[in-house]
This record gives sequence, C-alpha cells and structure tokens, in this order.
Amino acid sequence: MSNIHDGLDPHMQGPSLEEANRLKILAGVLALVVGPFGIHKFVLGCTGAGLVMLLASILSLGLLAGPMAIIAMIEGIIYLTRSDRMFLESYVLQKRSWF
Repeated sequence: MSNIHDGLDPHMQGPSLEEANRLKILAGVLALVVGPFGIHKFVLGCTGAGLVMLLASILSLGLLAGPMAIIAMIEGIIYLTRSDRMFLESYVLQKRSWF
C-alpha cells in the first residue's frame, strides 16, 4: 500500500534515495563547475536541455555562455538544496528539465 504522504509507490522500480543523493550531488557539482556546457543535464537524462545549453554556449562563440552559466548556477544550487526525495521525484522520475 502506498503512503499518501511520501508520494512514491513503494512497488515502483527506480533509483533509491541513496542513488538519487549521489546523482543530486554529481549533477549539482557539474552544474556549478561546467554549467554552461549542460553536462549536468545529460547526467540527469535531459538530453534536449543539455544540447540547448551546450550548443548555445558553443555556437554563440561564448556570447551566451554567461547566461547559461547563470542558469546552471541557479540549477546547481537548487539541486544541492533539495531533499533527496524531492530531487528524486522532480528531476529523476518526472525528468523535469529546467529549474
């Protein structure tokens, strides 16, 4: 029986909270360190969003790297400050691409 308060079906296949925590830390650090290239998006399985960030940074010859860095910094902070459960639900299971 599913617990209404946690929002997750215990019979659902997917990563554990421990795996989500490792993914959260990896994605958050990548967003802060190499954010304009969208590597953190690829790690989370959001290839479309990752390509947008990567191509915007490269094809603009760096002109859009600044805005991409700001977006990535915000996302990195959001990832690292979310609880493991919220991160798992939003970014791993629902594949939320932006913020």
